[in-house]
Amino acid sequence: MQRTIARSLLALLLATGCSSHDNAANVALVPTPDISTRSAATANDDMPPPEEAQNDEGGTGTAMALDEGKMGKGDSDRAEGQYKMKQEQADPQLARQQAIEQARSLGVLGSASVSGGLFGSSAIAYGTIGTGRYGTIGHGTGTGMGYGVGGGRGGMRGRIATADPQGTEQYAHTEANGWVATAKDHLSTFAADVDTASYTLLRRKLDDGEQPAKDAVRVEEMVNYFHYAYPDPSGRAPFAVTTDLAPDPLTANRVILRVGVSTKALEPSQRPPAHLVFLVDVSGSMMGSDRLPLAQRALRYLVDNLRDGDTVALVTYAGDTRLVLPATPIKEKNRILSAIADLTAGGSTAMASGLDLAYREAVKGVGGNAISRVIVLSDGDANVGATGHEAMLKTIISKVKEGVTLSTIGFGVGNYNDKDMEQLADKGNGNNFFVDGVGEAKRVFQTQLGATLGIVAKDVKLQVDFDPKKVAKYRLVGYENRDIKDDDFRNDKVDAGEIGPGHQVTALYEVELLPNATTDGLATVRVRHKAPKDTVATEDAFPVAASMAPSFDSAPSDLRFAFAVAAFADVMRGGKDASQWRLSAIRTLAAGAAGNDDARHQLVALVDKAIAVRKTP
Repeated sequence: MQRTIARSLLALLLATGCSSHDNAANVALVPTPDISTRSAATANDDMPPPEEAQNDEGGTGTAMALDEGKMGKGDSDRAEGQYKMKQEQADPQLARQQAIEQARSLGVLGSASVSGGLFGSSAIAYGTIGTGRYGTIGHGTGTGMGYGVGGGRGGMRGRIATADPQGTEQYAHTEANGWVATAKDHLSTFAADVDTASYTLLRRKLDDGEQPAKDAVRVEEMVNYFHYAYPDPSGRAPFAVTTDLAPDPLTANRVILRVGVSTKALEPSQRPPAHLVFLVDVSGSMMGSDRLPLAQRALRYLVDNLRDGDTVALVTYAGDTRLVLPATPIKEKNRILSAIADLTAGGSTAMASGLDLAYREAVKGVGGNAISRVIVLSDGDANVGATGHEAMLKTIISKVKEGVTLSTIGFGVGNYNDKDMEQLADKGNGNNFFVDGVGEAKRVFQTQLGATLGIVAKDVKLQVDFDPKKVAKYRLVGYENRDIKDDDFRNDKVDAGEIGPGHQVTALYEVELLPNATTDGLATVRVRHKAPKDTVATEDAFPVAASMAPSFDSAPSDLRFAFAVAAFADVMRGGKDASQWRLSAIRTLAAGAAGNDDARHQLVALVDKAIAVRKTP
């Protein structure tokens, strides 16, 4: 039945004059086909997992991509069927509007949007034809372009989805840390990391009933999403260091070591002035309620929480680059909010030229103790333009030296480029977040604004020195892409991580002790950092003096919960050492340490969803 509808729809589109020679104004409105769908915003509790999807004929968007190569793409579980119409370039704006109306007239969409761009002398308009999951729309990926020139890829036939569930998403691959014999290497060295994008990406995937890509899971970002009761610093160093120990609850004869580094939060009035440049991706891929509209809401939260002395500039990039708003003082908040509200998506993407323009604005705010930062809001699905990716990274590094940092805020799934967004923030000495909803937008830009914008220590490196007389071997759980050579710990030319006011960095080790060894003094934690305006680093040492808890259940709840999160992440990324760990046991650990913390209970619920998706207790 659905294939008949799909073929009829295609025939109707062709019959209504959508050839390459038609004027954009002649796009006909197509009556709504009777297709049952679910909106992407619909709760998924009652939805079957992908392998139970009932769709004998394949999804409408994906089937056409497979069979005719003339429809656009349906990505992953959202199955967003897209069509592309090649129109004469008479009036791009009119073509764009007509395509929006065309998409809306189909009636099977959760969001209707298009992007107009040039293809030779023609405009290409994109309209989303559906956002449903698992039902009649299907589960798969198909791509096609134009009429007669596109080919389908992936898609769905029969009753089960066969496409890559991550669509065109990109993640950097890293091998999990293995066990290290202390007699051969007693030093474990890594850069501080306070990013949290991995947790919210995983949350979005599990909320949508999907299995996250293994490379999307970074243990340290999962653990550092949560707040722990660390003390404020008391000495000259801008941070405090906490260590504690407990028996490993999942593997016998092992010990868990937690290392926590914390900074003191600042009152809003104590934050230095901030000169911010919002660099907003308004290309066609940013359409949809979870992309540009959500980015606009996030920016409104940020603007509402800025104060006198702060300025905001707004730059957009798509087919071209535009300075929408030059540096504007926050006292003109209505002007700033109006500029944000007027943003619309459409066109191709050229990030590098947008970045160049953003930096030209940002360097104007460098000076004194002011914060000058570029904030990139994008799905990361971009070509960088003529300069090339490596050249863009070199630009970012050079601007850090001039005093301009860069943070990345990600939106949307299906085509999300996590790899590039993380790398940009890493080179820019900023934070990498992924915003999966309004709640996270508030958390990043309202609740944690001071930590999001400020820096109290830069190039922060941690080194744990294990005593070979007590420790047989150890394993750092996470921080693989933050690894630093032991010899570079005191090389101050080597870049590391940044910590803002109120930030916390937590690392967890699995440790095997030598026979009859005591835990007192089993390691020393060293922290090396530079003050925000300094080029010379200072170093502090903290011995692990804590005695081990007699049992895991008697250990501090923060240690127990942090380990539960790390174990959950290790299982979700397919870690070798976690292969025998059961999610049901991890859930019990997390629930037992959740207390009255809503965020922790949310993690427990995510473990339940992971069990359902993986069908593994």
